Amino acid sequence: MRDEARTNNSGEGPEDAAPTPTRRDWAALPGLLAIGLYLLVLAGVIILGVVEGRHYPPLFLILAAAFMTASAGLVLLLRWAWALALAAVFLLACYNLWIFGAQHAAPALVQGLLNLVFFLYLVRGEVRDKLR
Repeated sequence: MRDEARTNNSGEGPEDAAPTPTRRDWAALPGLLAIGLYLLVLAGVIILGVVEGRHYPPLFLILAAAFMTASAGLVLLLRWAWALALAAVFLLACYNLWIFGAQHAAPALVQGLLNLVFFLYLVRGEVRDKLR
């Protein structure tokens, strides 16, 4: 009975019958973890700004929830979270670069360029291939 579970003469066993899922290696994608952490930090800043009541209106809590959701999904390598994070960093890059153009604030330029780098990392083919 146990011989049926082992390989037969043709070399095919039960383990060869079903395809094994590909292993997702985090060592190849350290940028996704960094982007996920960055989105969590942004969500925390937004939450603190809303709680203080001076920096952001309460409607910004929707953005914080979206950032936290995208961060958790990136850790799990989900494609919808990749799309959400891609949209978030692109819109943040556009917003911060617009702020720099209008007010000439250097911190907005730094954050805008950082978001642009994150956007360019997320659109790489290797990153998209690792998502499920």
